[in-house]
Amino acid sequence: MRMVDEVIQHSLTSEVPLVGQVAEYIISAGGKRVRPALLLMTCGALGCQDHRRHSLAAVVEFIHTATLLHDDVVDESTLRRGRHTANQVFGNAASVLVGDFLYSRAFQMMVQAGDMRIMEVLADATNVIAEGEVLQLMNMHDATLDEAAYLRVIRAKTAKLFEASARLAAILAGVNIELEARCADYGQALGAAFQVVDDVLDYEGDATELGKNLGDDLREGKVTLPIICTLRRCSNSDAARIRQAIEQGQTDRMEEILRIVRDSGGLEDARRAAEAEAQRAIDAARALPANEWSKGLIQLAAALLERRS
Repeated sequence: MRMVDEVIQHSLTSEVPLVGQVAEYIISAGGKRVRPALLLMTCGALGCQDHRRHSLAAVVEFIHTATLLHDDVVDESTLRRGRHTANQVFGNAASVLVGDFLYSRAFQMMVQAGDMRIMEVLADATNVIAEGEVLQLMNMHDATLDEAAYLRVIRAKTAKLFEASARLAAILAGVNIELEARCADYGQALGAAFQVVDDVLDYEGDATELGKNLGDDLREGKVTLPIICTLRRCSNSDAARIRQAIEQGQTDRMEEILRIVRDSGGLEDARRAAEAEAQRAIDAARALPANEWSKGLIQLAAALLERRS
């Protein structure tokens, strides 16, 4: 990961000072670096020492960071990882354009890998992520959204880059198509579990640890799995309050809605869905060669359920 960070720092250079300032601001905020770590761990599990793994790990982090820059503009977010978002500090225009820079820099680095299959996987993933973001935008303030529609969104906008990260490791390792598919299955399931847990924490986490405001999803009109599960469980009057908040963007009853979500059992239902995805990831990881790296992938999926930030 230190080598990946070196690639990231080197690749952020630009003759335009603002590009470097905005990119450095959001990347230096830290983050979990789960996607590049996933690529490196899967390479380890497959015994792959291809020198391109560090560059490709940086590529997936750049693609992820670009989506964060764009997301914060779309969502009008003010906090991420405990500090002001880039759009708050530098403005919406700079955030969007530097996000575009990171996308294009990622594609420059893909070309340097010299493998059309790698290009195909990353180009497809980037396109699917964009589709997922648009789909989520279309679903805003829709109180009728069901679990299937929710899963369709998160498998596109979040899980797809996890899937691509694990698949890239398999491509670098030159494994057969069956093992590549198991790696991709692991990544997709891990990404889905990651997003479900993230959505749960929006209602039950600690705002200080999360580095963002609780209930932000509802304020933005996003219907996530905790809300969907809550609407299945709560009384008709409570459901009416939640639907009104979703459809009309009302935030004056946020504390009341947070209480309903927490008391209804909806969060437990959502966590069980995350557990099912994590188990799917663990099952896929067990198809990989047995070593410390594949053991680490299994531990990662299990530890995901204990996330509190």
